[in-house]
Amino acid sequence: MANDVECLTDLPYGNAAGYWLFLDLYRPEPLPSQALPVVIYIHGGMWRRGDKALSSDPFLAQTGRYIVASINYRRSDQAIFPAQLHDAKAAVRWLRANAQRLGIDPQRIGVWGHDAGGHLASLLGVTGAESSLEGNNGSPEQPSQVQAVVAVAAPSDLSQLGAWHDEPDSPESLLVGGALPTRPELVQQANPLNYLNQPAPPFLLIHGEQDQTVPVGQSLILQQALQAANAEVELVLLPEAEHNFGANSPHLQQINQQILAFFDRVLQA
Repeated sequence: MANDVECLTDLPYGNAAGYWLFLDLYRPEPLPSQALPVVIYIHGGMWRRGDKALSSDPFLAQTGRYIVASINYRRSDQAIFPAQLHDAKAAVRWLRANAQRLGIDPQRIGVWGHDAGGHLASLLGVTGAESSLEGNNGSPEQPSQVQAVVAVAAPSDLSQLGAWHDEPDSPESLLVGGALPTRPELVQQANPLNYLNQPAPPFLLIHGEQDQTVPVGQSLILQQALQAANAEVELVLLPEAEHNFGANSPHLQQINQQILAFFDRVLQA
């Protein structure tokens, strides 16, 4: 039976070049006396659309074992990369800075996302020690490391997408402010594989084998790179699944169960 959930909406976690950044917080009600892990959800939408309003039930918070923070971040029509990563890091730091009053354990922070949100989640996981990518959007005294990452149907190495992704109007090109072949430095800065010279937290990768938007090879590339770096990584391939996993997807329940089991194993130990 699902627990009751309290939702605190539009909490400001930072200000980036005049854009206020907001998150929604989902907490079990009543809130347990002991601090809980927090899982940050980063929405998809090709870095250009989408919103922090959850498209499905806050299933992690409903277990009574997690607090969930769903964040907004600057879209690519507001600022190009790495603005989106700066915002996600600011959210991590804000949650740590306010952990005690929110009932959060600041040593147990997970992150997950779908599509563009999964790409940013992966980058959060591997750039905790990259001071050049912190940005200055708030709570600078806190670290931005996370302890667990789930990336669903997520791009990893933009330079290997090819085909229509290289066109100037593709979501990936809009993210970096120009056609991918003309922006190699930012393309590589947005590549999680380039930060595996430092310890990475455990990863869970989930991808549909019939995905025509983000090829399944993107998760295979990241899995192999994480394994080569001796990081813990699990890859779940869904043979019949395509790219989207909305409320009507026949795969949604399986994905949610995989995500919950992963966070239970990594964050509840």
